[in-house]
Amino acid sequence: MTFDAALRLADTTAPSLLGRSADVAAARSTAIAAGRLPDPKLATGLGNFPISGPPAGTFDRDSMTMATVGVSQDMPSNAKRRASRERAAADIEAAEASARVEARAVRLAASLAWIDLFYANKRLAALGEVERALTPLRASAPSQIATGSARPALALEPDQLSAALGDRRAELVAAVGRARAELVRWTGEVDADVTGPPPNFQVDPASLRAGLERLPTLRAYDAAGRQADADTLAAKAEKQPDWSWDLTYQHRDPMYGDMVSVGASVSLPLFADKRQDPMIAARASSAARVRYEREAARRALSATLEADLADHAMHHDRLMRARTTLEPLAARRAELETASYAAGTAGLADVLGALVALAEAKINILDREADVERDAVRIVQTYGSDAQ
Repeated sequence: MTFDAALRLADTTAPSLLGRSADVAAARSTAIAAGRLPDPKLATGLGNFPISGPPAGTFDRDSMTMATVGVSQDMPSNAKRRASRERAAADIEAAEASARVEARAVRLAASLAWIDLFYANKRLAALGEVERALTPLRASAPSQIATGSARPALALEPDQLSAALGDRRAELVAAVGRARAELVRWTGEVDADVTGPPPNFQVDPASLRAGLERLPTLRAYDAAGRQADADTLAAKAEKQPDWSWDLTYQHRDPMYGDMVSVGASVSLPLFADKRQDPMIAARASSAARVRYEREAARRALSATLEADLADHAMHHDRLMRARTTLEPLAARRAELETASYAAGTAGLADVLGALVALAEAKINILDREADVERDAVRIVQTYGSDAQ
């Protein structure tokens, strides 16, 4: 799969993202009921039923005996209902912010897995080219020993070299397996592999610094702050009185007549300094804590951005040095050793060592390319805009 295809699969199949989507749906569903009146209550009963005296055990000999049915409704204050709606809206915002943070984490993990597999395959292919180039030279060692032009100990050199290259191949094969496992994890494709070129992300330090405040991580703290503010508003609403009403129908013996009762009650939030005010102060302190944590997170993001930019510059400089200096020098050394070997002034071990050094230089370039690509992807997908 191409890099873009891997990201599309991660965006649509990652279980963690599906879980965040479920959280958003749950928050939106909960918000429908926020701020609504509580359910009314239905009450039935039998009142004033005599249990002693002449009318004991009868329903029609006492004027006060009655069957009752009534309905009551609690009426929370408008402040409490408004606070409930504010909290529900904040919960939706927090769920959406969490989903955006998780989406970035998933895309970054899938991107790095793709890049790791891409360069692991290239390293393995580069090692294969070196092994093929060394095969004729390894085969020439026995003939040189037979003609007396080389010491008998030279026969051990090819086997030692093969063992060393075998260890290197095992490391690279393991790296391919690890990278493929990560790509399978984030895309869900059991036979995941890579094709096409790596991404070409441009790192613009100025725009990244300017967009720091809009990052999903800080937006998540903003949503948490709104939740804390809603909790503070709810605590303040406790100082507003609630009320309720009830309506009761009372059925008596026909000779006495039926009755209707209507009533209302109001809560009395007295002694606020011992009840509501401490809770208000606690919620306000929690809101302040969230804002302090946001500022700490902003500073941490700013610091890690600068550190990542510094690492990216360093890795890019190392890559340029490997391309312009280290690899050409290794190639030149291999050419000179090969020419000396052909002229009889260098041994096979010298040529083999030079070719292995050239192979390591080529693989080292791939390592440094991978570092630069990983830096660019991590920086852009961590600190860049959602459009990127």
